[in-house]
Formats: sequence, C-alpha cells, structure tokens
Amino acid sequence: MGVSAMNHFTILCDDLEVTLAFYAEHLHLRPGARPPFDFSGAWLYAHGGKDPILHIIDREPKPPLVAGVIDHMAFSGKGLISTTQRLDKSSVPYELRRLPGEWGTWQLFFHDPNGAKIEIDFDRTEPAPGGLA
Repeated sequence: MGVSAMNHFTILCDDLEVTLAFYAEHLHLRPGARPPFDFSGAWLYAHGGKDPILHIIDREPKPPLVAGVIDHMAFSGKGLISTTQRLDKSSVPYELRRLPGEWGTWQLFFHDPNGAKIEIDFDRTEPAPGGLA
C-alpha cells in the first residue's frame, strides 16, 4: 500500500496570534480540535472540514525559522477577486499567474507572516481582478 492523499502541512511561527489571524483572514481556515501537546500551536480546518489541513507550531524558545525543502503549499479556492481584495486591503504582496493553454487555472502566490509560501488555485472560469485576462 502506498500514499493515498495529502494529510496536512506543518509550519513554524514566531507569533501564533498573528499567524492565526492571517490564515483566518486570507484562507478562511479556523482553529479546531488539537491534542494537548506540551507546546503551543494550533490545528486549522477548512470550512466544514473534519480533518485539519494546516498545523502550526509556536515554540518557546523560538528556534530560528529556516526554509526547508518544501517550496510552497497549495490550496484550491473560490472567489479570486474577493481574495485579492482582502490581500490588497491587508497590504499583502502577491503574484497572480495563469496556466497557459487549455488549463487556464489562476494561480495566486503570497507569503504568510512567517515567510511560508502559499498558492491558491482558482478555476479558469473565475473572473480576473483588475481586468486581467
């Protein structure tokens, strides 16, 4: 038997409250049930999800945050225009790309407060922000 699905990503953070607010505002992830570990952190769930998809570890003392071998985490999303508006309102820089040819998927890239790179993929039929095509 092999791997059947992605379970979750784990990130390290310098400030748990700032990180939770960021993921609530921009990805609509919400904290939920988490085992009583002996370190601070949170498990975040997608709306209506029964399994956590992002684990956050907030350690004391803080270890230096360093990039690992994973380049980014990708999510599927809906509401491209409203998502970019939220990022603009919060002054979060982002890059919007479109896959070429028949794929046409919108790819939105930005970083969380800890430097973790996030991608949200939107269906090709979603209207583009700012008149992009």
